[in-house]
Amino acid sequence: MKLLLILVLLVPSLFAQGRRQPRTFELKAEDPSFWRLFDHDAKLLTMGDHFGFTEGPVWEPSGTLLVSDEDKNEIDRLYPDGHRDQLIQLGDPDGNTYDREHRLLVTASVLRAIIRLSPDLHAYEVLADKYQGMRFNSPNDVTLGPDGAIYFTDPTLDLVKGEKQEIPYQGVYRLDGKGNVTLLAKDLDQPNGLAFSPNGKYLYIDDTAKKNIHRYRFHKGTLSEGMLFAEEPGNGGVPDGMKLDTKGNLYVTGPGGIWVWGPAGKHLGTIITPRSPANLTWGGPGNSTLFLTAGPDVYTIETRAKGFLSYPAKARLK
Repeated sequence: MKLLLILVLLVPSLFAQGRRQPRTFELKAEDPSFWRLFDHDAKLLTMGDHFGFTEGPVWEPSGTLLVSDEDKNEIDRLYPDGHRDQLIQLGDPDGNTYDREHRLLVTASVLRAIIRLSPDLHAYEVLADKYQGMRFNSPNDVTLGPDGAIYFTDPTLDLVKGEKQEIPYQGVYRLDGKGNVTLLAKDLDQPNGLAFSPNGKYLYIDDTAKKNIHRYRFHKGTLSEGMLFAEEPGNGGVPDGMKLDTKGNLYVTGPGGIWVWGPAGKHLGTIITPRSPANLTWGGPGNSTLFLTAGPDVYTIETRAKGFLSYPAKARLK
């Protein structure tokens, strides 16, 4: 999701602010338990720069990172030394994740579809682009569920200019292995980032328009007991991408950087970043490195946590 677009839509006064000098990196603790997750002297490093607008990071065991570039309409492979290769050109690719067979899933805003890339990442097939005969708005983020199904959000944040919104709401959906699409929720203004808890009992979804995070109980492919989990007020960023660690702590983009929440909804602290991040993922040895996509840059920071990813580290044996 393009952050400038969101800022123009939601907080016009921030458009000028986006041209100011980047912030200074800082680890800002709101609770002592924050330091169980980060060393006091942890460093924020730049892995890559001079992109257009980065999104959808997915770490590869080879040490590389797959990154969507929404402005340049492509998915790239970023190497540790900072150079990158273009893998495929797509209209406004956004969130990415793997399925159980370790095939890359992509939310493609211009196609208004959920797509799956070929093993060489140079071609794609459309898995779903409609619900009840109506085209999706602009699928934004995607994750793999505990049941192996695909879960994704469909706000209007990247709806192609001049195209009609066919579905009269912004929904959250489930896509099963047979291509069946089920509506799970339509109570959020602009559902965006989503992630499952490590125990599979909850699905977290943030609402970019309302700047808050909701939690739903997950059971056999359905959602219930939706509740307001946390709010992220302020300027200089919005709730977008999110990930959890194995202890159930939630890491969400927001004003100023990455907000870290405890399992009970307590704000533990914030990673203040130079540019506002749109998404993040875990990777590195032990899944303890956070990779952040922030406008034209990609940052990394080492943590003391162990990240949780809902997809397997390698393809499932059939």
